[in-house]
Amino acid sequence: MDGTVLVADDDRTIRTVLTQALTRAGVKVHATSSLTTLMRWVSEGKGDAVITDVMMPDGNGLEMLPKISQDRPDLPVIVISAQNTIMTAIQAAEADAYDYLPKPFDLPDLMKRCAKALSKKGKGLSASSSASIRTTNMDAADEGLPIVGKTALMQSLYRFVARLMNSELPVLISGESGTGKTLVAQVLHDFSDRRNMPLVRMRVDDLVELDGPSKILARAKDGTILIEEISDLGPAEQGRLVSMIDSPGEHSPRFLATLVGEMTGAVDDQKVRRDLFYRLGGAPITVPPLRERFEDIPLLASFFLEKVDKETGISRNFDPSAMKLIQTYTWPGNVRQLENMVKRLGLTAKEAVISLSEVEQALSNQPEVAAILSIGKSDRLASDVDKHLRRYFDLHGSQLPPNGVYQRILKEVEFPLITIALDATGGNQAKCANLLGINRNTLRKKISELDIQVTRRRKLM
Repeated sequence: MDGTVLVADDDRTIRTVLTQALTRAGVKVHATSSLTTLMRWVSEGKGDAVITDVMMPDGNGLEMLPKISQDRPDLPVIVISAQNTIMTAIQAAEADAYDYLPKPFDLPDLMKRCAKALSKKGKGLSASSSASIRTTNMDAADEGLPIVGKTALMQSLYRFVARLMNSELPVLISGESGTGKTLVAQVLHDFSDRRNMPLVRMRVDDLVELDGPSKILARAKDGTILIEEISDLGPAEQGRLVSMIDSPGEHSPRFLATLVGEMTGAVDDQKVRRDLFYRLGGAPITVPPLRERFEDIPLLASFFLEKVDKETGISRNFDPSAMKLIQTYTWPGNVRQLENMVKRLGLTAKEAVISLSEVEQALSNQPEVAAILSIGKSDRLASDVDKHLRRYFDLHGSQLPPNGVYQRILKEVEFPLITIALDATGGNQAKCANLLGINRNTLRKKISELDIQVTRRRKLM
């Protein structure tokens, strides 16, 4: 790499890391924590590429992009942001950012993108050529859309959706039930140039009658037609849809469609006609299932819980052990299933902190949960001890238990632990001490104190 990169971020660590990495790659770097300084450098003609954060102490990096685009149209700008939602990617695209990455970013990935930006200046992320951010209320939309996540899968989805926003290409959105396919379609319409035009959701009945397609086109009129679950359409209805796409009339709409499952499999199984697939599959999008992005589950759960908090006025959060169980579950119903469970817990939880037992109860009647609950119980000794101690204290009512609780509880844990370890090692105390990770003399002392009967035997394998 060669050239000069302007770096703007209020995090000193990020500035240092980027400066060192880019310098090692042979690039000159000017780094600042101020957007004002960045804009002065740009106006002075400095820099061959820019890396900027969004939220800065003296302004919003995205709001500076139109000015940079106007003054230096060939200067590529890479946006980095800790706001890991699809709206940030959309805003970056609409502001003609060259590229967008979420924080925390992968440094080698950012370096590759920076090298590409330096070699291909002026070729932006956005499919539009707008020089200003639209006045759409992004914050309001952000509150209503659970398309959030910081995993690589979701960030890739964000960037792809942002590129397709103002394209005329038909889009086929596939994925498992509950992943948010219809929401992606809604975003593609709501933040496109057609957003002031109708979004018509087409039903099977709309294609049964011969004049159905013409009626739909008349309703859409330069807007968007969304066909939800195209495999629900019969062969005849799919044929009419093909004809409608081929002859959209004077006010040609954009066509979006959703499909539960995998695209090519639906064609191979003859659920979707090949000619229809070829017409709708110009820009295919696959929405990943929740189990493939489990790192996003806490983010989604917090998102849904905050929505309930606004309704109830009670601020809740999950106990760490409860969240661990939520992340372990496979969620066959995906985001929709998670949303329903979190909402129920937000309304019914007894305390501000939603407990592990409450999550277990909420999951107990869910599909595919038996195995995970049984695995979880074997891994949660602390949880079992917690339940035991709470019952123990509750039995004493308003009175405290007798002094010496600590030693009594330790003995209750030590007795079965040492007994089982001795049984596992065939009564061999040397092996048992190694297994437990304690001194052999300590083990002998514990055996005596706890009055454990030791029987030497050959351990059967």
